[in-house]
Amino acid sequence: MAEDRQNNSNSRRYPQNLQGVLQLAVEAGSAAEGPAPVQPMSEERKAWLREALAEVCKGQMDEVAQMKQCLEVLCKDGTGERERDGEEERDDEDEDERESAFEILSELCENLDNARDLMILGGLELCVSQYLCHAQSGLRWRAAELIASCAQNMPQVQVHLLSIGTLPKLLQLTDSDPHPTVRVKALYAVSCLIREQEEGLQAFLSHDGFSVLMRGMQSDIEKLRTKSAFLLLNLLTSHPEQKDTVVSMGMAQQLVSVLRTPHSPFHEHVLGALCCLVEDCPQGLKDCREPSLGLEELLRQRARELQGKEESQEELDFCEHLRVTCFRGQQSEDNGMDR
Repeated sequence: MAEDRQNNSNSRRYPQNLQGVLQLAVEAGSAAEGPAPVQPMSEERKAWLREALAEVCKGQMDEVAQMKQCLEVLCKDGTGERERDGEEERDDEDEDERESAFEILSELCENLDNARDLMILGGLELCVSQYLCHAQSGLRWRAAELIASCAQNMPQVQVHLLSIGTLPKLLQLTDSDPHPTVRVKALYAVSCLIREQEEGLQAFLSHDGFSVLMRGMQSDIEKLRTKSAFLLLNLLTSHPEQKDTVVSMGMAQQLVSVLRTPHSPFHEHVLGALCCLVEDCPQGLKDCREPSLGLEELLRQRARELQGKEESQEELDFCEHLRVTCFRGQQSEDNGMDR
């Protein structure tokens, strides 16, 4: 039996970070909910825990050292030397090195502890002050991606980023950057800063964020259209109190005009947003019923196009729900469509 216990102990994987230690504690707590142990922790168990914690601390220190090295690369200023020597090759090498540093940081900062450490090390200020506005698009979008990785599900980091003016810069990139990838990554970072974050939402509203989403849905970049429509739907679902604000901007009319563009999968999110605007929102319902908008016929036509397409079932459901909610009084026409 002792040998079996030793084998089980050796087969365990040590936690690689503080999150792993917390998971270990949760598992231990769950086990403790059963009958209390008769004997105290064995020396073997104590030794294993000491070793596991030592590995965690060592691994965390190694990752912090990696982050510091990446920040040294990003902090280097070789502009003067490049201008004197006129070496384009060196410029390209420098950009590649910085892009690699960003990629390493983004991977490391998927770990919440590392995201917090990067904030403490000043890495986020560096991203916002020097790289969101960098001349090289590859560095701009990687900076936005790193900000998104750090901000996701991290209120402390979100508040810090908001306090240093990150959101307006991200919205500007989303709205007008000439490079499509920058716009998409910037919107991703915006989403990570404002979803489930009241302070972020208020900053988003104060900088006319809904208009940015509307223009994103009208762009010719498919990923940007999709992500803009999805974020709008998410915000209207989680913050129904914003419906009146959105409706007062003429959003219902704008969304219907988006639906008139050639069909795309992101129209599912647009229809979902319209469904939100007609629920418990009299003005939104009135706008959608406006005869000049032609929404009812558009919904009928779209429903016919989607019939029998299993992959479009959710979009069809939104379409039918919106039609019934807005035009349920026209019973004879409803019956004709149902057939």
